[in-house]
Amino acid sequence: MTTTDQTTTESTAPQATPARIARPDAHVRYMSYWFVDGADQGRAVLDEIVAAWQATPWPEGILHLSCYLSTDHDTVLTYAQCTDDTVYRSFLRSLPAGPARVEPIQFRLHRSVVADPTAGAPGAVVAASFDVDGANRQETIVAQVVGNLETAPADEQTGLIASHFHLSLDGTRVINFAEWVSDEAHVEFLEGATRHRSLRIAQDMPGVRPIGYKRYHLHRGLDA
Repeated sequence: MTTTDQTTTESTAPQATPARIARPDAHVRYMSYWFVDGADQGRAVLDEIVAAWQATPWPEGILHLSCYLSTDHDTVLTYAQCTDDTVYRSFLRSLPAGPARVEPIQFRLHRSVVADPTAGAPGAVVAASFDVDGANRQETIVAQVVGNLETAPADEQTGLIASHFHLSLDGTRVINFAEWVSDEAHVEFLEGATRHRSLRIAQDMPGVRPIGYKRYHLHRGLDA
């Protein structure tokens, strides 16, 4: 495997490209997240996960692991991409006991909206979550939010690189995994009309409950 790192305001690691979220060979995604007590603990937990993955042979079918620390330093997130759903959980059970074995939630990438195909590596990733009642509501909320993004003026979403809508396989969750050029671009977006329209769409739709968002920086990445 090879290691990639992304420079952020919180890291001196050399710059590199993060996960390609919409890569066509990744048919299954797994996300795990949990709370930590500050940036130092968060980085230590993620480094422990990376060390466990680096020390264990990967089975064929696992493509990439990205490890993120939230900008408020209270949450870590791992995002794994696989070719199918046959290898990931058994691989986790083979890892040393500890945070690397946290049970993941399985997702599939349902739809992506690319706002700026010429942008470089994202400076921030924002995971916006929705609690939903079943597969039909998953697809309906994504369709309406995507419609809002695709018809919004470009100046209402300056700095958005792409939005990737993930559906949990159990029909209970939707996560918009959005890539931004910087933290500042996302903060500005939060005050704009496009974001408020999307929030109203979710709040007014029966069977959909917006949970909120977390903004993350990439800490480490591993490629098969």
